[in-house]
Formats: sequence, C-alpha cells, structure tokens
Amino acid sequence: MLTDYHVHLRPDAENTTAAEYFTQDNAQRYREVATELGIAELGVAEHVYRFTAALDVWQHPLWVENARDDIDRYCEFVRGSTDLKLGIEADFIPGREEQMRALLERQDWDYVVGSIHFLADGALDYDRFDVWRSGRSADHVWKTYFTWLGEAAASGMFDILAHPDLVKYWGPAHPERPWPEKDLRFYYDLAMEQIAESGIAIELSTAGLRKPVGEIYPDRAFLEMVVDAGNPIALSSDAHTPEQLGFEYDQALELLSDVGVTEIAVFEHRNVTLQPIGAT
Repeated sequence: MLTDYHVHLRPDAENTTAAEYFTQDNAQRYREVATELGIAELGVAEHVYRFTAALDVWQHPLWVENARDDIDRYCEFVRGSTDLKLGIEADFIPGREEQMRALLERQDWDYVVGSIHFLADGALDYDRFDVWRSGRSADHVWKTYFTWLGEAAASGMFDILAHPDLVKYWGPAHPERPWPEKDLRFYYDLAMEQIAESGIAIELSTAGLRKPVGEIYPDRAFLEMVVDAGNPIALSSDAHTPEQLGFEYDQALELLSDVGVTEIAVFEHRNVTLQPIGAT
C-alpha cells in the first residue's frame, strides 16, 4: 500500500478558485497520476483557511483574504463526484481550540490533518508574515513550535500531524532566520511525550525536498523518536498539482525502511488501520 493523503486540488497561487479546480476532470487527473505511481489511497485535504467558516475560528489577514469557499460544497463535491478520501488541513491555533473543534465536528471526514504554520501572527513558511521579523531567537521559536506541536497532538482534534518539523522550513543557510545552537532533539522532546500518549499518526512528507531546507519532513532523528514511541506513520507529498503527487517517494520509502517502518496508516471515517508498505 502507498498513500498520498495530504493533497490539495487547488494550487496556492493567487486568484485560483474552487470552481476552476474542484471539478471531476481535475480530480481525475490526480487519480490517473496516482495510479501510474502505484498510489492506491489518495485523499484531499484542502486548507481550512480557504473556507468562510474558518473566520469563526481566527481572523488572521491571510485567512480573511482567502476565506471564499463553502466547506459544505467542498465536502459534497469530494463525496459525491470523486472517489478520493475526504480530509482537511486544519491549523492548530492555541486559544481557539474549541472554535476549531466545532468547525471540524460538523463534517464526516476520513481524516483531519493538523498543522502549525503560525506562531502568533508570524508565519513559519511564508515571507509576507515571516515570524523571524519579530526578533525572537531561534531557541524561542523552536521551543514554542514544538511545545505547540505536543499540544496539537494532545488536543484530539487531528488524525495526522502534518510536516511535523515545519519550523526548519528555511534551513540553516539563512542568517536572517537563525538556526538553533542546541541539539535539535532537545526541541523534539518537548512534543514527544504528548505525541506518544495521543497515538496520533505522524506524517512523513516529501514536500520538504521542494522547500529551502531541502529535506524530508521530519528529519531522521525525529522520525526515529516517533517510531520508538509506536505512533503510526502517514505517507504524503503535500502536492498542489498532479505532477507533485508521490514526489520523491523513493527517498521516503528508503528512509522508512532504514528506521524499520514496514506499515503505513490508512484512514476511513477517522478510523486508522495499518497496511504493509508497497506500490500496488
């Protein structure tokens, strides 16, 4: 079994619309590419901030600018017009947990992908709202991120933790975004107890290979800690176009083999099972 659950039907480019990309033809293009790659389990997880309902949770300027779609119509399209698994990528916003929980509980998802893209108003992976402009130290940013990651796992709102070390997005080669001096496992430990207790699936994402850091999310040390904790692994590419599906999966499968992972998480109606890894 191979999966790709963290998939977006619509690119992140400005002025893209649901009407243009939430179509049977577009979904079929994704399905055809997945089939060619031997990916049997394909699901979509559109960004929560694309939906007007998200403004009941948070009103960050990015969300206000992008909240245009109806979440019910999205779910009806996926369930009624495609054979894709239905998911959503929802941000963990400390202090707004109950509002997000209420939004998520209204729909019959196959899985909910939890992610952290912002620390307060500062973005980890978006220049325009760059968290590093706040003047916070690398130690503060990384401590906060992994503390919140543990809280996200413990919240019970999510089935999968997406790109779990996204804080490394820019890599160590940007002096304006300093890299921590401590061993990175110090920060991972801040989240690991809650991750282990929650049993949440941890995403192995090849998207990081397309980003400035140039490596898989999470790094090997974090992945080894997750494997030791016994959490299931979800395999995804964070594709925003059909061409990105299964991106560099050979590297991901080699890493999983190296750390002793032989099964991956498969989801249906928020229930998880483990299936042997392998293309179909």
